[in-house]
Amino acid sequence: MRTIISSMGALLLFVVPVTGHAQDTRATLERAAAAMGASALTTLEYTAAGTMFDVGQSAVPGQRGPQFTIKSYARSINYETTSLRTDLERARTEARGGGAPAPRQIWMVSGDHAWNVVGETAAPAPVALAQRQLELWTTPHGIIKAAMKYNATVEGRTISFAVPDRLRAKATLSEANLVDKVEAIIPNPVVGDLPVEIRYADYKDFGGVKFPTKISQSAAGSPWFELAVNDVRPNAAVDITVPEPVRQAVRPYAHVTNQKVADGVWYLTGGSHHSVAIEMKDHVIVVEAPLNDERAMGVLSAVRELVPAKPIRYVVASHHHFDHAGGLRAFASVGVTVVAHESDRAFLTQALAAPATISPDLLAKSGRKAKVEGVRDRRVMNDGTRTVEIHHVAGNNHEDGMLMVYLPKEKLLIQADMFTPPPPNGPPPATVNPNTVNLADNIARLGLTVEQHLPLHGRIVPMAELNKAIGRAQ
Repeated sequence: MRTIISSMGALLLFVVPVTGHAQDTRATLERAAAAMGASALTTLEYTAAGTMFDVGQSAVPGQRGPQFTIKSYARSINYETTSLRTDLERARTEARGGGAPAPRQIWMVSGDHAWNVVGETAAPAPVALAQRQLELWTTPHGIIKAAMKYNATVEGRTISFAVPDRLRAKATLSEANLVDKVEAIIPNPVVGDLPVEIRYADYKDFGGVKFPTKISQSAAGSPWFELAVNDVRPNAAVDITVPEPVRQAVRPYAHVTNQKVADGVWYLTGGSHHSVAIEMKDHVIVVEAPLNDERAMGVLSAVRELVPAKPIRYVVASHHHFDHAGGLRAFASVGVTVVAHESDRAFLTQALAAPATISPDLLAKSGRKAKVEGVRDRRVMNDGTRTVEIHHVAGNNHEDGMLMVYLPKEKLLIQADMFTPPPPNGPPPATVNPNTVNLADNIARLGLTVEQHLPLHGRIVPMAELNKAIGRAQ
């Protein structure tokens, strides 16, 4: 009996501190919820203005993204349905770098569905799911709710929690029990684990709910958002419904269609970003691995069906921007060598060697080390059956290391983001895109005889369409 009692006593010594720690965690979260007015908060709307920098769209790898002025910014959140809508209008303030051209951006997430709204069209955007769930759960009140939901731990004034396969976060409370800083890590298709930091300052009371009027957000140490909040509406009516086309879209990036353009050349489409497969004597070259693992595996599978007897040896990366390089890790996971401009090589080598621990991707699981080869002005691949020329696009504002691929025998040019043909019979662009002019100038400089363009957005068009877009004679 003494032994049993002694054992029970030892067990209680182990259990009580754990229970006490759980009570301390709960008490810390409840104090923060009370201080910020989060306990009875189910929805929230706020408006702001400020500046943003498009992460992953820099003109030079490793530098901050291009700057935009945010003219209007409206965010609606429903914590009960885990839904968020961001509607912003922005204007570019510098020419260099990428970024979506449309001034108005509408980004949505609800549960495990992410999508963009363009006009009346809802386009699935699963590649953005982790980022948008981060935006939901790292709002000041979202942090507290997520911490309660996902069994957070508390160390002093630091709250830590993880949303499986989505994010890992750590929030610091101020002396007034307000969320002061958030440090998080989310999965990114290009760089693996992407660190994000958000700082909140100058809280004010809005109908019993305290909310910061200054928000500063960065990614991997580079600025992302600087917002000045001007209005907050707690418990407003926020009803976000997943559109049926988005709900029914199952693995949308995996759907790849092919169009034979010439003997041994296929245009691989079926989504917003395209690729091209080029058959050589004893191997295959793929131009572009966009978006993420899912899209890359769709492209790899399509190429293997088209050319089953030859291995894919190279994938040419047009540039390092996240939407165009998001599938490179998947290609590297099966031993395909990445070919990029020399100015992108160091960045991509580092990115492909980076860990992916939040949501391990194909490269992380493979254990392989990626191989990246650099191109300066020109590289020619010729195996006696076909010639493939890789050219640097000089003086390009979109990205310093932009590459294009030219097939001289077939007179085909493959390029990204410099010339995206409009729909058939559509009106010409209201303003001439300087990157399209730059592309035309480079074609002339290099003396390329181009009959057809295979753009990595849009559709196949003759050279006359590019000349028409920039107002030049045929």
